[in-house]
Amino acid sequence: MSEEKKPWFHEGLRFGCTGCGGCCTGSPGYVWISEEEAQAMASHLQIGYEEFLKRYTRRVGNRMALLEDRKNYDCVFLKENRCAIYSARPTQCRTFPWWKENLTSEHEWQETARRCEGIDHEDAPLISAEEILSHLD
Repeated sequence: MSEEKKPWFHEGLRFGCTGCGGCCTGSPGYVWISEEEAQAMASHLQIGYEEFLKRYTRRVGNRMALLEDRKNYDCVFLKENRCAIYSARPTQCRTFPWWKENLTSEHEWQETARRCEGIDHEDAPLISAEEILSHLD
């Protein structure tokens, strides 16, 4: 990382997932999934691919997204504040909170922290800028 191109978080950021489910609820949006991810989730749930698509996904343009609860916007797989498919969760979920929109500024990072208790948690490890940037590629 060159001196002139250092991101605002060049000293790293503290994050450790607490399993609170805050990133999976509360605001409308999309969890985009690929066909490969859908197949992995179907396999994890021990159901057929077509059944998985019918029960848990929707088409948005030419992309595929997971369903969410229409009342509270919880992900369809959030059960008792836990992900029911955690080991097979999609890349978008695996890379949270390391999303470009969360890292554009310290302000955006703090806004994200309002929904995620693992950000700046006292027991959270310091994640290096290099590791954070590797999730953005």
